[in-house]
Amino acid sequence: MMLALALHTTSPELGLALSDFSHESRCQTWDLGRSLSTHLHYHLTEFIQPHPWSDLTFIAVAQGPGSFTSTRIGVVTARTLAQQLDIPLFAVSTLEALAWSYHKHSLIDSKEAGSIDIAVEMPAQRGEIFTAIYSIRVASQGLKGSSNEGLPEVTTLFPDTTLTPERWQTILQTWNRPYQLITAETILGSSVTSLLELAYAAWQQGQRPSWAIAFPFYGQSSVTELPKSS
Repeated sequence: MMLALALHTTSPELGLALSDFSHESRCQTWDLGRSLSTHLHYHLTEFIQPHPWSDLTFIAVAQGPGSFTSTRIGVVTARTLAQQLDIPLFAVSTLEALAWSYHKHSLIDSKEAGSIDIAVEMPAQRGEIFTAIYSIRVASQGLKGSSNEGLPEVTTLFPDTTLTPERWQTILQTWNRPYQLITAETILGSSVTSLLELAYAAWQQGQRPSWAIAFPFYGQSSVTELPKSS
């Protein structure tokens, strides 16, 4: 039996999703704020019941960008679980999950869905914004029990980057393809289901990433080393 778990901790809202992509699929969010670090493991333990940890086939985690501390906590937790269970860990961009969530809920019935790029912006620090642009289409194979018509196929056209609003506007103004701009909210846990679906699509393509290559992404460059958890 396949069973996968997703964790989304890049904002004050914790999002957890669990699915076997056939009969069971559920998700839940908690607005934990600064309590995320102290309540994450409790909610994880309760949420996965009645399944034992050994039932998991793979784990997905939001790697950022987002809150520095919350993102790090989620990635460290997911890495630890994947290492102990010896299962793959998919580290997925927060912005990519938002783009897919928008696509499946807003564009899935549009004939133009496959020809419109999705630009995502999200507030960062010091007046800057996190940005990315994706092209998304839906494959023919469906996700059973899901609201979308099939597995997402995502192409990154402009990678996750931190920019000034002025620089971002210049990029959008010179973009030579139709696009839809999404301004992300600061509460992100509800996109955890999209996170899990993106990981499942990668799994179906044969990807089996090791926990050792999953790192937080804070908007500038990937972190190549994590402090050891106490």
